[in-house]
Amino acid sequence: MKTAQLSGSLRANVGKKDAKALRNEGLVPCVLYGQGEQTHFAVKQVAIEKIVFSPDVFQVELDLEGKKAKAIIRELQQHPTKDTVQHVDFLELNDKKEVRVKLPVRLSGSSRGVMAGGKLMQVFRQMRCQGLPSALPDEISIDISPLRIGQSVRVSNISIPGVKILDPANAVVVSVKMARGAVKGSDTDPQEEA
Repeated sequence: MKTAQLSGSLRANVGKKDAKALRNEGLVPCVLYGQGEQTHFAVKQVAIEKIVFSPDVFQVELDLEGKKAKAIIRELQQHPTKDTVQHVDFLELNDKKEVRVKLPVRLSGSSRGVMAGGKLMQVFRQMRCQGLPSALPDEISIDISPLRIGQSVRVSNISIPGVKILDPANAVVVSVKMARGAVKGSDTDPQEEA
């Protein structure tokens, strides 16, 4: 998983009034939990938005006035109309304890079926995974080069060492469907026909 640094200041008061005052100063109220006591703190809005509004999943190294912790974003609250970050819950990571996280799905290669006029259908943009923090990859990479019209990649076809995928095994992740302009049989190799 990619790593990001974030520094914050501890909060003395907890409540609606205090949270509103922090937001007016350009800060976002946050909480860190998972290993013992909860820690309430605030971070700069600009810094947290760089992590939140990104297609990547980050392991965040927090520096809270000297206290260091590794965490992931567990829950996020956003303003209903402005889309600004209102509150963030961080889950502290333990190297010996498995964690659940959604990892982004990235496709690579050029599908034979798409080049023959088929339509690429990506069903999953993210997949729910479980594993130790050290075993979790940055992303789930799928090579779509061998896919032809009518073929697909299912969750059961994907294996990552040390990581368990929690989505249903028979669910289709990506497929190539027949499109209007596609020519059936044009995506096969000439050597295979002979």
